[in-house]
Amino acid sequence: MSHVVILNWRDAWHPEGGGSETYLRQVATRLAAAGHRVTTLTARYPGSAKDEVVEGVRYVRVGKHMTVYLWAALYLATRRLGHVDHVIEVQNGMPFLARLFSRAKVTVLVHHVHREQWPVVGPVLARIGWFMESRVAPFVNRHNDYVAVSQVTASELVALGVDENRIRIAYNGVPPVPEFAAPPRDSHPSMVALSRLVPHKQIEHAVRTLDSLRDEIPDATLTVMGDGWWADELRQMVADLGLQDRVRLLGFVDDTTKFVELSRAWVHVMPSLKEGWGLSIIEAAHVGVPSVAYSSAGGVRESILDGVTGLLASDQDDFTHAVRRLLTDDALRESMGTKAQLRSEQFTWEATTAVIEGCLTPSTTPATVA
Repeated sequence: MSHVVILNWRDAWHPEGGGSETYLRQVATRLAAAGHRVTTLTARYPGSAKDEVVEGVRYVRVGKHMTVYLWAALYLATRRLGHVDHVIEVQNGMPFLARLFSRAKVTVLVHHVHREQWPVVGPVLARIGWFMESRVAPFVNRHNDYVAVSQVTASELVALGVDENRIRIAYNGVPPVPEFAAPPRDSHPSMVALSRLVPHKQIEHAVRTLDSLRDEIPDATLTVMGDGWWADELRQMVADLGLQDRVRLLGFVDDTTKFVELSRAWVHVMPSLKEGWGLSIIEAAHVGVPSVAYSSAGGVRESILDGVTGLLASDQDDFTHAVRRLLTDDALRESMGTKAQLRSEQFTWEATTAVIEGCLTPSTTPATVA
């Protein structure tokens, strides 16, 4: 039985966890079920256990947002996790560089390249972070396998100098859907957003869209699920625009509430600056809801088939226009929702895990899951 160590800065229960953490939980659980010994090392957060086993996976939590990288290096170098056969490090901008601290085989999992997000941390840290991601990581990991969650991300990695022959593609699956009584669609035009509330997710673009349509579609609403440190800014914006009675900020929700709210909505919106894939797009598709996102946002160009399962926009005005089309054209919206639902069925976590499990063998032959 091989021992697989997964390094990530957060786990699926972290207050700021999102699609990346869901991806890891689904894969780790399936690797454990397949007979691998799996340890996931992540940062601590209020209320978290330092060491526990969940769904057959051991979770070791040390350090905080940035110091988790130093702790990971220490744990690997001193073998505090025991003998390790394989390391899967998740590169969320800042790399773990596990290759420098372990003799185990290393695979680098990348959701997307963070060029556009780095400025939010300030000019100095942004330059350091981008240097680590774009120059140091590709050099240190030049002999390692990579897993990208979309063709777009794979292309971005190649542009940074990663050997395309070392990259495998493993798309997101659809998370397990809890049993719930599916509600009817809202009787009024409604948008829903499922996202962490941080600046680069740009949920304020959805609020501006609602504001722009307030005269044309006066009964339209927006429901936002998710939390984050940008929540107060978003709440203030809603108040400043006088939209308190048309915008619901639900905060963090459980899986049942998530799918109930998605099922009620007419349109799912993802105005994010950058996504490796856009898991919530497929979650919305699973319940027959089409999505609107920005064509410049990376992996959404694959999770949305433009004009078929949703619409891609070029800027804020175009985003508003796309939402308007879907809210006012019943036939178009229903057609796209049906096609989105059919397409969502091809994405499974079993297929995703099979690609990643393939990296645990010595073979470097690329594989792709569609």
